Amino acid sequence: MKTIFINIKEPVFEETEKLSSELKKSTENYINEAIEYYNIHQNRKLLAQKLKEESYLVKEESMNVLKDFEEIDYED
Repeated sequence: MKTIFINIKEPVFEETEKLSSELKKSTENYINEAIEYYNIHQNRKLLAQKLKEESYLVKEESMNVLKDFEEIDYED
């Protein structure tokens, strides 16, 4: 485990202390869980952005393929 020193705004720290106490968790565990949750959230946002960018890159080619399929004369 790593030890870090951070500055936390007083109102944020007070709310963290209050919530961790109500949840019967140590402040350390509460903050670790919060950071883990935030990391998951940020990774999902990055993935969504990447998918959006890559989807845009293939958009034109996908439309061309769709147009080609529409032009095919299917016989029964």
